[in-house]
Amino acid sequence: MKKYFFLFGFLLMILPSVTAQKQQIKPPYLQKGDSIVILAPAGILKPSRKLVILKAKKLAESWGLHVALGKNMFQQEHHFSGTDAERAADFQQALNNTNIKAIWAARGGYGSVRVLDKLAYSQFLKHPKWIIGYSDITAFHNHIHNLGVETIHGMMATSLEENPQKITETISSFKRALFGEKLSYTITSSKYNRKGEVSGQIIGGNLAILTSMLGSKSQLNTDGKILFIEEIGEYKYAIDRMLQSLKRAGYFKNVNAVIVGNMSSIKKNSTKWGSSIEQLILDVLPNNIPVIFDFPAGHEADNRSLIFGRRAQLSINENEVTLEFET
Repeated sequence: MKKYFFLFGFLLMILPSVTAQKQQIKPPYLQKGDSIVILAPAGILKPSRKLVILKAKKLAESWGLHVALGKNMFQQEHHFSGTDAERAADFQQALNNTNIKAIWAARGGYGSVRVLDKLAYSQFLKHPKWIIGYSDITAFHNHIHNLGVETIHGMMATSLEENPQKITETISSFKRALFGEKLSYTITSSKYNRKGEVSGQIIGGNLAILTSMLGSKSQLNTDGKILFIEEIGEYKYAIDRMLQSLKRAGYFKNVNAVIVGNMSSIKKNSTKWGSSIEQLILDVLPNNIPVIFDFPAGHEADNRSLIFGRRAQLSINENEVTLEFET
């Protein structure tokens, strides 16, 4: 009898890790002639931004793609690009349409979480497609990761408002991710980095949205994975509070490594925090895991694409960092 209890206990210990390492479904890469849709699942798109949406449409068409626009994307409902029902309707139609091979978010802002549970994903799971965006779109990345499908953390349509000379790599990496070309990066190592070599599925996204997913079915299991985080417009104490929340939820207990992207426009509090943003983050993370800072992804013009749910090799030494996704 004792050996059965031992076996049962052993299975309970390894089951979370096994679940965490389950290979994600890879949506078909795009090919010339495929159709995609640009839609707005969150913040309002003011009339002045129609031109950049058309610019994004033209960019995708230059790659040989057919581009549709969400029916309700230019609706205005106070903070949002249409009512929850209208935004959900656009997203649901795109999920169900087997001719649509990718859903490209026009912008983030806030509002994705309000439509997550209004959607049915059964047709999407039969015919998976790429979900693309960053920032508030982290809500979709987390939820869909738990459904077992890869997604792309990358530029949105409104990213084309940036200086064209500063988004060359942003656009290039986005195209490579969409069309299944090799995705790898080499960047200069930060003095704050913790060296090491690890592999694992990359997951994560915007820090505030990651925290807002805690306690829901969209909460991530980080065991054996590489966690990416980025943030904009927060005070240091707020960033610490979010990191402490993730820590208490076990996000850093069995994580393989942490990639810190852009920590943009950090606000100055009247009472100084007392350390750099890098040291603040290191103080929360375990001492035995590799950590990199200043990875070019997040709310800056240089926003390299990451494939969430895809295994990658991460190597950190004193001079440089390399991140290479498996094909």
